[in-house]
Formats: sequence, structure tokens, C-alpha cells
Amino acid sequence: MDNIKQYVQENKERFLNELIELLKIPSVSADSAYAQDVIDTADAVKASLEKAGCDFVELCETPGYPIVYGEKIIDKNLPTVLVYGHYDVQPADPIELWTSPPFEPVIKSTELHPEGAIFARGACDDKGQMYMHVKAFEYMIQNNCLPCNVKFMIEGEEEVGSSSLSWFVERNQAKLANDVILISDTGMISNQQPSITTGLRGLSYVEVEVTGPNRDLHSGLYGGAVANPINVLTKMIASMHDENNHITIPGFYDKVEELSMAEREKMAERPYSEEAYKKALDIEDVYGEKGYTTNERNSIRPTLDVNGIWGGYTGEGAKTVIASKAYAKISMRLVPNQDWEEITELFTKHFESIAPKAVKVKVTPHHGGQGYVTPIDSVGYQAAEKAYADTFGVQPIPVRSGGSIPIVALFEKELKSKTIMMGFGLDSDAIHSPNEHFGVFNYLKGIETIPLFYKYFVALSK
Repeated sequence: MDNIKQYVQENKERFLNELIELLKIPSVSADSAYAQDVIDTADAVKASLEKAGCDFVELCETPGYPIVYGEKIIDKNLPTVLVYGHYDVQPADPIELWTSPPFEPVIKSTELHPEGAIFARGACDDKGQMYMHVKAFEYMIQNNCLPCNVKFMIEGEEEVGSSSLSWFVERNQAKLANDVILISDTGMISNQQPSITTGLRGLSYVEVEVTGPNRDLHSGLYGGAVANPINVLTKMIASMHDENNHITIPGFYDKVEELSMAEREKMAERPYSEEAYKKALDIEDVYGEKGYTTNERNSIRPTLDVNGIWGGYTGEGAKTVIASKAYAKISMRLVPNQDWEEITELFTKHFESIAPKAVKVKVTPHHGGQGYVTPIDSVGYQAAEKAYADTFGVQPIPVRSGGSIPIVALFEKELKSKTIMMGFGLDSDAIHSPNEHFGVFNYLKGIETIPLFYKYFVALSK
């Protein structure tokens, strides 16, 4: 693998152009209007795996969008790496906040990416990071240096809960048998200081509906005499945190993993500037649970956030009404030992209990998943550590992420193997937001680093 850097540089433009073509397809799994685009993306991923050198590739039908499965089995006695990624993307809304159209990829220089970054929905999450693995595999095939077996499982419903993936994994354990699972759907500290994600938070996502009168009412004739669902909903939401930003749902913290001071001190060694953090977000101060640092709040502590809220009249001008209904979407990020279904039940019970009799409340669970922690003494982690050290020239730091990849816990339960999360994105890449982007440096560095993981994983597995 001595020529990996040369191979990446010689094929740089092709690698970028291929990714740009993939990013042009608006594979928004949450919106049925894009259903054909999601399927078209699956076809494109299948074609890319075939071209890269898989011996067998298929679109596996599921109750939802298809899963792209591919494999290259060179020797059944050798270890097998299962690569997971997703080809679906988040909705691009609000479109007006994008500086360039979300599905017309462009490469632009930024302060953090002077060599350029690809701006498009899905650039970092997860098409760009998923496609690194396809190109890394291509390199190993073209240079006859693939040291083990490889399987690919690329799904199209990650952004809506991966329900079909659960269905597929449970029914295909033999097909998916592996020695380690490799995912690039996370980030790293910086382009100078790589890191490996060792922990993920779980997730419970719900939608709430508060209903008052049986129709919208004139706010003059009825105001003050009838409960306003929007007023009630906002009061209920506000009551979910106390003065210390502690979540008030009874039983919510009962199973929260409390890290020791030694572990918290180890986390604090991570390079971090609170001033730079605030500047990047254009905020005057940070905000969160009392007694914890910013990096602890967004990784090892659970949260409850409103992701969207609506009701009544929001058009131009004035319309004086008391709305019949008000809605909100709420996500709770969970830490290890918290069960997402149990938390959803606790939320539902509490939310219903704090509603005044003047309104009716409905809670609809959407999706969720468990948190996950991977050991840093595993062969997989050590292989990733050596790979990053080779390409970046410094040792990567283990970090816990605030994000959620619900299927990681499912993989361990059903496939009995550890997951290694080799992310190459940055916190500033605006995933799930307008102007999502992925650095050209990061994309190419991922392609350069991934083959070394294979090399070291096989060597350390002997």
C-alpha cells in the first residue's frame, strides 16, 4: 500500500466528479416526493460497487427502500470487514438559507478548507463518507492489495430511523457475518488532530399534538375563555427543564451512566476552545445542564430538544385566531444504559400528565435507538488508531459523540461484532443544516486512510 497517496492524487479529479454526480440525486428518504430519486441513488451505488470490483452486488428488497449489498470474498479463512453506510439524505429545508442549490454540488474554499469543500446536501452525511469506502476498495482491488474479505451494506433509510435495516439484519445474519463493522458517519476533532468516535448517544423521537376547541376561533370573541393550544404547548415544553436545565421527566435519569472524574478528566484533554466554539456559532454564551462542560453536555449527558413547533396562522399579515391544534417534534438524545423505548414511555406518561383538562394530548413515537460504546482495547480500534497515525502523523484521540447511529447497537446484538467509527467530517460541516459541506482534504484523506485499516486489522488479528 506504499503507493496509496500517489493513487489518490492521480485520481483526485475523478473521485471528486464521481461524488458530485452522486450528490446531484436528491435522495431524501423523509419525503415521498423523492421516492424515485432514492431508488435511483441505490442503483447508482450498486453500479459504483460493481465498477470498483465487487464479485457480487444486489439490491435487496425490504419493506421500505432497498439495501445495496456487495461483497468480495477472497478467502473464507481470512477476516471479513462489513462496511455500513447510507445513501439517503436529510431534507434540504430551509432552501432559502443555502448559498448554492443543495443538489447542485459546488466546490468552494472556506477558512477551514482552503483547498475547497464540496457544498451539497449529503456531502458529509453520508454520501461523501460512504463513497470514500468505495474508492478505498477500488484502490485495493486495482493494486492487488486487498488483505481480507469485504462486504458492503448501504441502506436508504438511515435518516428516518433505519426500520427496514433492522428487518434486513435480523433475517440475514449469515449473509452479513463479519469480524468487524466499519462505519464513516461521524467526525473528527480537526484536520490536524484526528479522533475516533468511541461512543454514540441513543435517540427517542416523538411528535406531540395538543388539541383545544373543535375549530379555529376568533381570538377576540373567545380569547381568555378557551385554552389556546399553542400557549398550552409552549408552557408544557418549557416545564420539561428546570432552572438548572435538568430534564424534569420522572425517572428520566434513573439509568444514566455517570462517568468517573478520572474519565471526565481524560475527556478534558481534548483540544478545545470555548471562545472559538462560540465564535463559530455566532453566540454570546453557551447554555446547558449545570455542572457539566460544553463537551460533556453534548456527548455524555442526555438532552431534550424541540426540533420543530407549529400551529395557527403563520402567513403574511394578521389573522386573529385561536388555533384548534398545536404541534411539536421533540428529540431526546440518550446515553448508554438508557433504553429508548422506556424513555419514550416515560415521556408520554409525563407529557399527558401535565396537560390541563382544557386540552387533549396525543404523543406519536417516530423512531429511536440505543446508545453505544466501543472498547479502545479491541483489535478494530487499534487498527484504526494505527491507520490514522500513519496518514495524519499524529495519534488519534478517542472521543464520544453526541450524535446517534441507532443501528450500531443493533449490529452488536444481531451480528455479535464490534463497530469501528472512522469519521472524517468536522463539526463545522453543517450536516442536517443549510450549506452542508465536506472538505476535499477530508474526502481524499479518508480514501487514503481506510486501506490502512484493512492492513492493520488483518495483521493484528493473526
